Amino acid sequence: MKILVPVKRVVDYNVKIRIKSDQSGVEDSNVKMSLNPFDEIAIEEAVRLKEAGKASEIIVVTIGPEKAQDILRTAMAMGADRGVLVSTDLKIDLGGIEPLMVAKCLKALIENEKPDMVIMGKQAIDDDSNQTGQMLSALLGWPQATFASNIEIDNGQANVTREVDGGLETLKVALPAVVTTDLRLNEPRYASLPNIMKAKKKPLDNKQLSDFNIKLTPRLKLVSVEEPPKREGGEIVSNVDELLDKLKNEAKVI
Repeated sequence: MKILVPVKRVVDYNVKIRIKSDQSGVEDSNVKMSLNPFDEIAIEEAVRLKEAGKASEIIVVTIGPEKAQDILRTAMAMGADRGVLVSTDLKIDLGGIEPLMVAKCLKALIENEKPDMVIMGKQAIDDDSNQTGQMLSALLGWPQATFASNIEIDNGQANVTREVDGGLETLKVALPAVVTTDLRLNEPRYASLPNIMKAKKKPLDNKQLSDFNIKLTPRLKLVSVEEPPKREGGEIVSNVDELLDKLKNEAKVI
């Protein structure tokens, strides 16, 4: 079984986000970038399936600038076999390459690679769109299982457990399928130094976004990006009656 894992290069989760002075987006110049945490979970799950003998090859794919090769090398150091970089100078966010464009590009790659399964993070931590996996499933006509907290492969189908409001739900989907990962699926491994060195020798294909004949007309318009308003300080009241009075007359919540 061949598994394809799409990944995204995002601002590192430890970095404090700064808004550009013109409010056109998030400042990413001279900022540490890293592999999207949800995508790390997807890579880890694919590697575990390969270690269990359920998968034979893992391909990681990203869309972005040339320097996005670093996250592909990280994924290969974790255990992926080869990488594909779709080069573009456009940003993967609102006003740039939107989720639908990403899904269309992935569809073209999948039709060429013919994987048996696509495992991807449920969302990226920069825009939190949570759309690409679902759109990709619809474009391919494949079944989907989102927010997976457990995945088991058996007899040509995937048994995917997901958390819902009422508890746990298990879906059985025939392969090929698209599965998106949630936080509780696994704990991603750290890439060891020997594996990092081996990853430098693994094959990495470089394609151009223009090769896929995808319309890049944005459907959404980014108006502005602003920081949330600062929280005001709390106030200590002397008794319950004063608290109720403020809730009723000032806060207007009762």
